[in-house]
Amino acid sequence: MFEGLRWRLLTAQLLVMASILGSFSLGAYLFFSRSLYQQLDKKLQTLAQAASPSFAAVALSGEQYLTRVNEVPWRDIFNRDSQSLEWFDNSGDQLTHFGNLTLQPKFVVGPQTLTAYPSAPQAEQAAEPVRTFTISVFEDGSQFAEDNNSRPVLQGYIRASQSLQDIRSAQRQLILGLGTGGAIALGLIGLGGLWLTQRSLRPVEQSFNQLKQFTADASHELRGPLTAIKTSIDVIQNHPERIHPKDAKKLSAIADAAGQMQYLTEDLLLLARMEAPATAGLLQRERLCLRQLLQTLVELLESSAQLKNIQLTLAAPQPVHIIGDRRQLSRLYANLIENAIRYTLEGGQVQVSLSKKLRLALVQVSDSGIGIAPADIPHVFDRFWRADKARSRKAGGSGLGLAICQAIARRHGGKISVCSRLGAGSRFRVSLPLASSSGRKTLTHFFTFSL
Repeated sequence: MFEGLRWRLLTAQLLVMASILGSFSLGAYLFFSRSLYQQLDKKLQTLAQAASPSFAAVALSGEQYLTRVNEVPWRDIFNRDSQSLEWFDNSGDQLTHFGNLTLQPKFVVGPQTLTAYPSAPQAEQAAEPVRTFTISVFEDGSQFAEDNNSRPVLQGYIRASQSLQDIRSAQRQLILGLGTGGAIALGLIGLGGLWLTQRSLRPVEQSFNQLKQFTADASHELRGPLTAIKTSIDVIQNHPERIHPKDAKKLSAIADAAGQMQYLTEDLLLLARMEAPATAGLLQRERLCLRQLLQTLVELLESSAQLKNIQLTLAAPQPVHIIGDRRQLSRLYANLIENAIRYTLEGGQVQVSLSKKLRLALVQVSDSGIGIAPADIPHVFDRFWRADKARSRKAGGSGLGLAICQAIARRHGGKISVCSRLGAGSRFRVSLPLASSSGRKTLTHFFTFSL
């Protein structure tokens, strides 16, 4: 019980921490990438602005001007292998370009990401993404316009470009660093979480074990006094001539209360013994025929069903064998059938079916009774839990029947589940591992029964 709880808590903690680390890593990656692009945009803008004073010379002389080293002041900040400069006239036609990157002719003013194709002799290389920054170049309008207004006249455009290889490499290194650091952090968190989970659950586990031991001890000690009370009342009731008529009802109420307490004590003791690890090997395991076991139970409980005019049927077309304790399994299926009869109205139906699925023996107990509300289904196997309608104390019982059923199923390596609709009946399903031909217990497969 606590082992599974420990791993569930650790898994939940790791999921939460992984979400936090993932969110932090994503934020760091986006912030770092944005900062790199902003720095690159500023660098390209500076390069384009440095080349803007030479626009007229480039437009006039073209590549001849670019080969004059002394007349090109921006050469010191230009990297021909990873950058390029392009000049366009005011209609968008390219005048010339400088660098090894050949870009698409279309452009927009400002930063932009495009695809570059390396120029010869590197044409065999694959296309790569580049970042561009385009500025507009203006001249004083008074030099060209007939009127004397001072509106600037668009002379053309300059586009500075740079390969994104360095940024992509930095991003990959960042992803690798964040992934490696996150994995190491999750590993350390897992180790620390396992240690903290064990320490935090230790007092709870000790308290729970003490409570179970107290329940077992109290149930065991109460059996004697309750048996003595029940026996004394039975002896007195066997001699009605010695009982005052006014005391007859009181003795009857005491006898019913003693019987109910004795039944509850036996159930608590049974649960405590089944959940104790030391008694796990005390099961009387034998090869059982489930069809024969269910037939016997249906015949025994058929009289109870007839009293309420309920049709109790068994659908078991083939024998199914399992390995288990006959007494406990009889208690398991008897509890389910008795509950189905108890909460089914007169004239209803209760059906017990037996089948095989892969390596599991499936027993289903279905009824046309009052059903269970959806909000109550997760609690039906809790101890002493009763719904207002479906689990009224007026129907009798100790409130431990389904808890005992679940404990028996788990102890046999199986599972019990329920499907129900309010006013439409319920269906309980028990899955147990089949017995192999050699008489040994087969591997257990669990299946979740969904509504």
